[in-house]
Amino acid sequence: MTERDRPWLMRTYSGHSTAEASNDLYRTNLAKGQTGLSVAFDLPTQTGYDSDHPLAAGEVGKVGVPVGHIGHMRALFNGIPTGEMNTSMTINATAAWLLGLYIAHSEAEGVDPEALRGTTQNDIVKEYLSRGTHIFPPEASRRLIVDMVAYCSKHAPKWNPVNICSYHLQEAGATPVQEIAFSLGTAIDVLDAVRDSGQVDAEKFDSISFFVNAGIRFVEETCKMRAFTQLWDEITADRYGVTDPKLRRFRYGVQVNSLGLTESQPENNVQRIVLEMLGVTLSKNARARSVQLPAWNEALGLPRPWDQQWSLRMQQVLAYETDLLEHGDIFDGSHIVEARTSELIIQAKAELAEIEAMGGAFNAIGELKKRLVTSHTARIRAIESGDLKVIGVNDYIESERSPLGHSEQILKVDPDVEPALISDLTKWRAGRDNAAVAQALANLKAAAESDTNIMEPTIAAAKVGVTTGEWAETLRDVFGQFRAPTGIDDVSAPSTELSALAESNGQHEGGPPRVLIAKPGLDGHSNGAEQVAVAARDGGMDVAYAGIRTTPDEIARAAAQHHAELVAVSILSGAHMQLVPQVQTALDAAGVNVPVVVGGIIPDDDQRHLSAAGVVRIYTPKDYELAAIVRDMSDLILNARS
Repeated sequence: MTERDRPWLMRTYSGHSTAEASNDLYRTNLAKGQTGLSVAFDLPTQTGYDSDHPLAAGEVGKVGVPVGHIGHMRALFNGIPTGEMNTSMTINATAAWLLGLYIAHSEAEGVDPEALRGTTQNDIVKEYLSRGTHIFPPEASRRLIVDMVAYCSKHAPKWNPVNICSYHLQEAGATPVQEIAFSLGTAIDVLDAVRDSGQVDAEKFDSISFFVNAGIRFVEETCKMRAFTQLWDEITADRYGVTDPKLRRFRYGVQVNSLGLTESQPENNVQRIVLEMLGVTLSKNARARSVQLPAWNEALGLPRPWDQQWSLRMQQVLAYETDLLEHGDIFDGSHIVEARTSELIIQAKAELAEIEAMGGAFNAIGELKKRLVTSHTARIRAIESGDLKVIGVNDYIESERSPLGHSEQILKVDPDVEPALISDLTKWRAGRDNAAVAQALANLKAAAESDTNIMEPTIAAAKVGVTTGEWAETLRDVFGQFRAPTGIDDVSAPSTELSALAESNGQHEGGPPRVLIAKPGLDGHSNGAEQVAVAARDGGMDVAYAGIRTTPDEIARAAAQHHAELVAVSILSGAHMQLVPQVQTALDAAGVNVPVVVGGIIPDDDQRHLSAAGVVRIYTPKDYELAAIVRDMSDLILNARS
């Protein structure tokens, strides 16, 4: 019988509501054959706020599990032996803190950090560019990453302290060349800083791993991964002098593309996910070490356990029923694959040289963001024109009624979760040794103000009961807080329809229609808002857009200052039922009486409630024609003028 390769780690990206509920989900998924954990944290945890902070309102437990202190970490991993588990944590700005909690919990369970296996994502550049859960400025963020790499190289050698992530770059519109160049540019910037710190020997440079995306063009995706593999081997050998080929391997995990999942005909998402999985599994020499797949209904809302099981079974069928793992690399010698791989390598090297000429990825954030917005704009225009076909959206849209596409087919977070967690925090703070907490925070601040590695005082703070918000606020006091560029300046790609609308909007007696585009709360997925802002400007509207993480009061003040005639609110985190009414209340209090429109992943029931509450338009992912949205917003303003 042919000897089979071992399959990759199989994960599902999950976490919601509470640590206890997420623990139940993890144990259920492990019992179904999942071989690793991938933890999704809620937005307050990711951005360094406790559940009772004003900015956390409406966001608690929505897109992941809230972890506010070591008690939550204990509950999250109750009955799961961390010394035997491979745990991936999608956490970036607060990565040092969450790793500190994980180590503190593991040590309390008798597990030495040397036994821990897993990953903290910890790629802050892609947060500045595409996902928006950053906190600190670039230089301080890089310092925290270096400290984690240095700590893990000495104390937790099986743990990947940083996972350079091209996944969200593709979600933000990156081309394959940009994915390769931007992520390798970030890796180089981090490793240069690690080398220059003198804390880590060159042979420990295998500490960096990667997390990638795989889109529907699975032949090109296969070539992309082969290009990544070849380039990383070259960079680690030539730039860092790593002689052991094993330490030069491009080690990566993957989640396949969520950008292409559709609300329309959602059953098509199943075959999309399967095909995308092939791009990172077919080529043995560039195969992923771990794979997690989205669920078919993630364009509708949070998936249920059964939906995640379906995605897990896709992996298991490929790994255990097919003959894929019985062969060497099936693409070796393919002139088509080798030619495309070589082409990607040449183009990525050119892009990478431009990044280095700009001083590295951390220094080039503004330019890289603009390039991403430009690429995404081109993709959206191609969908609108029909040049890029999306089945069920702009082509073959005729359909039988889908038995899958209902609001009942998603998981809804209990609204009582947030007040329960706020109560939990109050009890936690009252029950701990607050003198020990104060001393731990003072030690943390002193370390941040010096060149002391941040990890030891972080772990100590976790052990005495410091909260997520307290850890982050202490570092905010030292490092400050960063507001990333929006990337929309000087980006323009008007379609024929937008150009015609711009000509019309330039002729109104009251001037161009004025719109404020706003993202309240902690949701950092700004791709949609940015594209609406670009399209509205191309359509001749006077656009104000300040970027992510604004409060309802800030939105109301900005609307008044801009003399906005319409406020367009974008929320993708599921917090729309709490945040939209707060924005409406703030606008009323400021005397800004203008129409409010909302865009996001909003179930049918919630749409009815928001409409009844006065929202005049609701746009969801099925509304892909931005020109139609811009025309609709212009008409709302002009009708109100008359």
